[in-house]
Amino acid sequence: MNKDLGFNTVCTHFGELEDTQFKGAVSPIHISTSYAFEDVAVKRYPRYFNTPNQEALNKKIARLEHGEAALVFGSGMAAISTTLLSFLKSGDHIVLQRNLYGGTLNLVLKEFDRYAIEYSFVDIPTPKAFEEKIQENTKLIYIETPSNPLLKITDITAIAALAKQHQLISVIDNTFASPVNQNPILMGIDIVIHSATKYLGGHSDILAGAVIASQTHIDTIFQLGINFGGNLSDLTVWMLDRSIKTLGLRVKKQNENAKKIAKWLNKQDAISKVYYPGLKSHPDHDLAKKQMKGGFGGMLSFELDTTINVTAFLSSLTLIKSSMSLAGVESTILSPSKTSHALLSEEERSLRGISDNLLRLSVGIEEKKDLIKDIKQALKAAKQTS
Repeated sequence: MNKDLGFNTVCTHFGELEDTQFKGAVSPIHISTSYAFEDVAVKRYPRYFNTPNQEALNKKIARLEHGEAALVFGSGMAAISTTLLSFLKSGDHIVLQRNLYGGTLNLVLKEFDRYAIEYSFVDIPTPKAFEEKIQENTKLIYIETPSNPLLKITDITAIAALAKQHQLISVIDNTFASPVNQNPILMGIDIVIHSATKYLGGHSDILAGAVIASQTHIDTIFQLGINFGGNLSDLTVWMLDRSIKTLGLRVKKQNENAKKIAKWLNKQDAISKVYYPGLKSHPDHDLAKKQMKGGFGGMLSFELDTTINVTAFLSSLTLIKSSMSLAGVESTILSPSKTSHALLSEEERSLRGISDNLLRLSVGIEEKKDLIKDIKQALKAAKQTS
């Protein structure tokens, strides 16, 4: 297919399976777990990531992130753990930024010691700070930008260059940005990971992960992937392909809504701090503007003033759902200390600046004025009960 196709066209048409029997406009679903092994070029099996629907979706996601190849997994954590353990063995070392998704941190802190894999965290993710942590046995550098939940921005191009200088593999969690707003491979990153449950899925109804990289790196990840068995069912593969068709449209609206709401929150006395890279007051705004395109994402976090009762505020919201996960078409909000980072100790959360008053808002596609009205009335109700 034409290499010059626009983003929404790729989302809609790239990697389609043709319905040769009925000529339907939508790709058919092949849900078989058993395929012929004689007189066929490809030995197909769901755990080998190569059923017709899996292969088609892999091509689409790779194209969106400008990678040579991709693999879809049963969850974001399946994608992350399989990728990291594909390139790390006993005695190896990895450098990670400290502000990461709680599940990734938990994987490192709870599991890597069992594998005798060494790790170092960078508190302030500057290239210099990463370089100072590199050891003779370092193999990988792992970043996440914007980070979860404080929306910190890491210089992707600089980290990619640093990794190449030291012959290391660079890995990024690109979930919060999505391929709409950020394409790390074009900036030199080796491996891009997504929790496809989030923006790629976008409807809060599927669990999935994705890894995009060179064919060589994907081949390595594939070898461990078939042993770990973290593949995605074909029905979910089909649903994810369907969801990606509207990815560009959804994220554009979420970008617009989030920026408007962040600006409004930043003016409210009841809000002590707002974390959103699209705000000029954000310490990494200039960097975000340089490496993000189209917008600054649909995610933001904010801290309630101590005069506001957090529980009362959440229970007073009527439109925004107090709910786990993120990036659905509906707006959702949660307390990171009780959900995404609950597996971390109070000390670990404190080190990462995650207070009990911090709330993470995933902005949906609703009308901006309706979302702001909902937050306004919830702040008023919560203040009266505090």
